[in-house]
Amino acid sequence: MASLTTFTDDALIALDTLAGHATGLVNPTLRLGVTGLSRAGKTVFITSLVHNLLHGGRLPLFEAQKSGRIARAYMEHQPDDTVPRFLYEDHVAALLRRRIWPDSTRAISEMRLTIEYESASGWGRMFSPGRLALDIVDYPGEWLLDLPLLAKDFTQFSREAHELSALPVRSDLSAEWRALAANVDPDAPADEVAARELAEAFANYLRACKDDSRALSTLPPGRFLMPGDLEGSPALTFSPLPDLPDTKSKPGSLRAVMERRYEAYKTHVVRPFFREHVAKLDRQIVLIDAMQAINSGPDAVQDLERALTEILACFRQGRTGFLTGLVARKIDRILIAATKADHIHHESHDRLQAIVRRLAARAAERASLSGAEVEALAMAAIRATREGTVKHGSDSLPVIIGTPLAGETIDGETFDGETETAIFPGDLPASPDDLLASSNNQIRFVRFRPPKLEQTAEGVTLSLPHIRLDRAMQFLLGDRLA
Repeated sequence: MASLTTFTDDALIALDTLAGHATGLVNPTLRLGVTGLSRAGKTVFITSLVHNLLHGGRLPLFEAQKSGRIARAYMEHQPDDTVPRFLYEDHVAALLRRRIWPDSTRAISEMRLTIEYESASGWGRMFSPGRLALDIVDYPGEWLLDLPLLAKDFTQFSREAHELSALPVRSDLSAEWRALAANVDPDAPADEVAARELAEAFANYLRACKDDSRALSTLPPGRFLMPGDLEGSPALTFSPLPDLPDTKSKPGSLRAVMERRYEAYKTHVVRPFFREHVAKLDRQIVLIDAMQAINSGPDAVQDLERALTEILACFRQGRTGFLTGLVARKIDRILIAATKADHIHHESHDRLQAIVRRLAARAAERASLSGAEVEALAMAAIRATREGTVKHGSDSLPVIIGTPLAGETIDGETFDGETETAIFPGDLPASPDDLLASSNNQIRFVRFRPPKLEQTAEGVTLSLPHIRLDRAMQFLLGDRLA
């Protein structure tokens, strides 16, 4: 990661880390990053994790909860006054009262949850304060995909963007932008109208790639898809240019303007995001919507693999010693989780987990060499279905039962968002490589509404149901609550 930072960045990161360690001596803190690409379920994951901790959820594989060592968990004011707060209460209301999924992550947000616990060892009870502040940082994976840009100049960025856009799965979507770019002279005097048209066409191409029908994942620059308060600014009014020579741009030319704005984007958008947020993380979970990629075919699966490899390469991974840890945080545990495991029968969960491992293999090997622990998991932070069987002739088929979202279709039937139904989703292939080689997937998924929460005989509403959320929590938090 050294190539992504300057000396000034490293100095500022060191100062922040020293200050954090000083505070942590009194109030131990763990900063957990939650990221993933669009609709992977980041907001749902955080909401369910917090809800289950606050309400003593069913977490049999989360050792501190299972053994009764957690005394209580409660929300506190977040430490960073300049970062928007994660709107936990709003998201819970959407899930429980209206049975709708909360809005997707559009920008960075944060919340602090404090866990009071009893250490499992006598030594720990003697020296540990028995309290852990869990700072959860939620940010779009699309922004993370921008970090490799820090090591690329405008010429390299342009070359790679054009090569990617010419792939068969993208060529029709990028045709308008590539035609515009082919008809401009990079060395001609800069024209603001031409620059804006190119930037808009490029952004339209990226948005089309993100559509459900393609479900592509490698789409930098990320702020072109989620501009926020930068919409319309010069920092977002640039575009890759084709066939650039490895020479300096002419002053005042279109290439010079595009290059300057690209560098401004890196300096004022990407670099501060890395320094102020990513470099401060201790643990990381990367959520992926493998189901949508599988639905869209092998091109989407391959693109998800490419994006996942680039995302994991952006983290400062590894273990830190006592002295090195004083000036530089490193992420020592990374969990890669395929969400929406409730959309398939549990008989296919091992296959989904194998698919995640296959997609993350290259990146996980690199992380492991640095000393970081990497795990893959198939999970559902909120379980929207239950399982059953139906008779089909003389056979019994395993099905999932739930309420599909309004407008979802399968086998010509369109669902109204109110009717519960049983669906046989099919089986995932036995070998993950089959997904990369064949477009004849015999499986189709639909999206479901959040579940109605069960109540006890006393009328107490239970915590949000899940699949393997407890395993995720044990991997990410368990050792810090031991």
